[in-house]
This record gives sequence, structure tokens and C-alpha cells, in this order.
Amino acid sequence: MTETSHCTSEQLIAQGYDGPWPAPIKLNLFLHITGRRGDGYHDLQTLFQLLDYGDDLYFRLRPDAKIRRHGSTLPGLSPENDLITRAARLLRKYGSPELGADIYLVKRSPLGGGVGGGSSDAATTLLALNRLWNLNLPIEHLVQLATILGADVPVFVCGHSAWAEGRGEVLHPATLPPRWYLVLTPDEHISTARLFAETDLKRDCPRLSLPVPDDDTPDDNVFTPLVLRQSPAVRHAYEWLNQKGLSPRMTGTGSCIFSSFDSKSDAESIRSMLPPELNGFVARGLNVSPLLEKLDPK
Repeated sequence: MTETSHCTSEQLIAQGYDGPWPAPIKLNLFLHITGRRGDGYHDLQTLFQLLDYGDDLYFRLRPDAKIRRHGSTLPGLSPENDLITRAARLLRKYGSPELGADIYLVKRSPLGGGVGGGSSDAATTLLALNRLWNLNLPIEHLVQLATILGADVPVFVCGHSAWAEGRGEVLHPATLPPRWYLVLTPDEHISTARLFAETDLKRDCPRLSLPVPDDDTPDDNVFTPLVLRQSPAVRHAYEWLNQKGLSPRMTGTGSCIFSSFDSKSDAESIRSMLPPELNGFVARGLNVSPLLEKLDPK
């Protein structure tokens, strides 16, 4: 990740930006494939846990129909083609063609880690510009747009931890017990397309009746054995947590590995033991996204 410029929140607000608008990331507490679909996609079942960690976005309206991205840039992807810009252009179809915006991204979430950072950025863009452009589209319409952008975008638009099925767009809100998470972030981008093409990917998990009682919630991810076989960096992170008896899990299609804890102090204690080659962060699990609180402050 590189920065085209470095601005503090105070500097951005002084320049006329509105924000920060939070874009929290997620963990998949389990991930199953239950079959193939006629449209070429797979049917999934998963449990999304939102975290109090992620990116921030700032928005400044402009009257010249231009949508400009600033701040953090993503390697190998021009700002004109990332999910943030695509979300803004998609939303603008439902308003005046003169609508424009400067969008400044402060990136904290790991890239290609299976935590939905780009999807959350897109969801925040939809919700923020729907408000700032005075479009007032209902949430159901925004979820439809989110589905066009990607399978993980709808859960961030809805703003609740949730059970999910279908491609990930059929959501059942979940109320999860309070937990803290240590998330390790191996510096490796995992190819989702390559994983789905693997011949030994398990595609026939028994279909669960959602929601599942807490005591019966699975904790496995069908992609984990494939990624551990392909990636020494991910395998090292997984084995380090496993050797400490911390029941590591992988989120999404990788590469982030996580363990859960009863308290922040327990999670921070393990983080303090990380060897120099392993990086990670501690975050609290959320049932409701801070983005919803931004939209509807109590």
C-alpha cells in the first residue's frame, strides 16, 4: 500500500470532507460450500463476525460529475477501477449525472486477507453517498446494488453480524457473544479463483438450518487445508497459534488467521509474544456496525 498523500482527519475536515465514515472488516467464523449453482457460482454457508477494526473514508461533494479517489491506493489496481469508485458510479445512476465526489481512503485492513476490506469500503461508499447525495434509496435497494459489486458487500450494507448463505447475500442477523480476536496478517495475497478451481476443494458440506445454536456452530473453513498447503507464510501463522493451543481459524479464502479470546488483555498478551516475522492486531467482535451508528446516532 502506498499513499498519494498523508492527511489527518482534522486536515481533511478543514478541506471540506465529511467523515470519518467507518468501514469495519469481518471474520468468517466458519465457511462451508454446500454445492454448485447453475450460474457457475457456489452455494455457501458462513457466519460473519464484524470487528471494531477497519478503514475510514472521507467524502467531499463536487458539482462536476467527477468521482476522484485520494489517499491510500491499492497495489495493482488503479483508483479509477477499485470497488470504491465502482460503488460511487453505480449509485450515481439513481441521481443526477452531475453528482460527483472526492473520496479519501485511510487503509488499515490487510489486503487480500479474507477480511472483506474492499467490500466494506464499497458498502460504506454506498451508504455515505446515498446520504450525502440526498438520494434516500431504501436499504433493500442498496443491498441489491451491493450484490452487483461482490458477495461480501451486502453484509456490510446491512451492518449486522450475520449468518449467510447463497453466494453470501442471503443474510440472517446474528447476535454473537462478546469476544476479542487476535488476527494474524501474513504478507501474502491468496488467489480466490485458484482456490475455487482446486479439484480437492470440499463442495458437498451438509446444508445447515440457519441460524445454528451457539453450541452447534461449526468452526471449520473448507479453504483452510488448501491454503495451508499452498502458503508457507499462512501455515507458519496457523502453526504458531496452534502450538499455543489457541484453536486457530482462517477467514474467507485467506490469508488472515485468527483466534478468539474472552478478554482484550488475553488477546494482547498473546500478541506481545509474536515473533518478529508475524504481524497482527487485536479487535473486538461487534454485532452492529459503527457505520449504522454513524448514519443514525442515538
